[in-house]
Formats: sequence, structure tokens, C-alpha cells
Amino acid sequence: MQQTVVERLDRLTEDVLALTLRATGEELAPWEPGAHIDLFVPNWLTRQYSLCGDPADQDAYRIAVRYDPLSRGGSEYLHRFLRPGRTLNVSLPRNHFPLVPAPRYLFLAGGIGITPLLPMVRAAASAASPATLLYVGRAAESMPFADELRRSYGGRVRIVETAREGRPDLGALAARLEPDTLVYCCGPAGMLAAAEAAFPAERLHAERFQPAARAFGPDTAFEAVCARSASTVAVPAGVSLLDALTHAGHPLPAGCREGVCGSCDVAVLDGAPEHRDDIGAPEGRMYACVSRALSPRLVLDL
Repeated sequence: MQQTVVERLDRLTEDVLALTLRATGEELAPWEPGAHIDLFVPNWLTRQYSLCGDPADQDAYRIAVRYDPLSRGGSEYLHRFLRPGRTLNVSLPRNHFPLVPAPRYLFLAGGIGITPLLPMVRAAASAASPATLLYVGRAAESMPFADELRRSYGGRVRIVETAREGRPDLGALAARLEPDTLVYCCGPAGMLAAAEAAFPAERLHAERFQPAARAFGPDTAFEAVCARSASTVAVPAGVSLLDALTHAGHPLPAGCREGVCGSCDVAVLDGAPEHRDDIGAPEGRMYACVSRALSPRLVLDL
């Protein structure tokens, strides 16, 4: 846990607010392009936001928050009630969307999906790596950081306003791409689906704000053995491992509860987990909010 203070609130567009969070004591934890943090909102909610500032600045983090009309309270609070000077706690950065070294890059951003890609574009430019950003939105005035990107990177950036130009043809773009190009994409589900159809899977890196629709078999009950506390927790069908552990007195951090943020990861010492997350749990770990068990029991490092 890290404590920050809201130094600045900048209205980037009608519905996007940028927050500059300044360290209150020691330097903030380092991070690399693609990382995100949990923001502990004062109304008892936890939300995840991509870091979109400069990784070299360890005195402050920058995030951007789009107002969601169907907000469950997170973006609404930040847009309507947050003021400079407020103290906010944030998690250590986590990165499930790292920038892998490559000869050249194509970055594809849709709307608020620009946030994790901003530091990547900066890193590629600093390394003099050939890179292009295709940034898609309804209109330029609704696209956060569009002016900043134009000023900083000029011809490396192509802004596509779909209200005037329609959606870009990713298939045609893929056909012209150099074979050693890595593609990084973040945006709405439609853009991600189009990117997955256009680019080879081994060259595409994508980050989702919402989980992809996937089908799994019916839930089955299993046991979770907490090795360090020598206790066994029953996980009924229809109850998540995260909730079962919490109710039994073994709470885990919980952010998205949809398998996209990674805050509830736990080490698996024995048994076969059924991974249902969208980010790819590392070997020997699982995300308790959505994943379950393929074996009758799991032994966890709890």
C-alpha cells in the first residue's frame, strides 16, 4: 500500500479526468509501461487504472478516468467529488501487459484504451524504435491526450475520427505490416475482436478492461486447503473461491472481480486450477475471483 495526495485534476475531455497523484513520503514504487494500480476510492470501492505518466518520475503517478454513466460509484465519485489535496491510497503497480523488446511496433488504441499505450509510445520513441500509433475515437475532442500525442510524436501518430472517416481497416493494415512488428492493442471489445481477426496471435498483445465472453463447464464444488493455517474451506458450486475464502476468514485483495486485474492472485501448492481469467495466471498461481478447480481440492499458500 502506498499513500499519495491528489496534486492535480485535469479535465482532458468532457468525460475524461486526469489525476496526478503525488507521493506523501518516500518515492513511489517503480513501474514499466503497461502497468496499472489499484486505486482505493474513499467511498470504499477499489478500481484499477493504467499508469499513463512517465515511469522515470517516481514522485508522482498519473492516471486517467473516464466517467461511466453506468458507474457503480468509482468514476462518479472521482469525477464529481474528488478535490486536490485529498489523500488516496494506491497499490503497488502490477503489469500484465508489458512492452516486449521488438524491432518495430504498431500501437492500436481505442478511446480510454490510450492510457496503457502512452508510456509505450514514449518508450519506443526514446529507444528510437520504429513505431506507429493508430488512435481511434468518435471525434478528436473526445479523445484524451490527442493533442499531446500530436505535439510530441507528429507523424508517428494517426488520429482516426470514426464519425468522419469510419472504422479503420485493420485487415488492410495487417497486410502492409513488416513481419517483425509487434502489435499492442487496448480499447473496446469491438476493436480487440477486429485486431484478433487481423493479426497473428503470436504478434498481438492485447489488454481488456472487461473480460471476453467465454464458455466454461458448470461449476463444481471443491475444497481449498489453506496450508499455512491448516484449515479447509468448502467452495460450493456457484460461490467463487474468493468469496468462500473471505467468508472463512482468509480474505484476499479484490479489485475487478472479473479476472482482468490480478489483485486476488494466490499461490497454488497442489491440485489443478481451472483458469478462467483473461490475463494468464503465471505457473503455480491463480486468480481467486473467477478461477476454480479441476481437481477435488486445491492446496493454497494461505
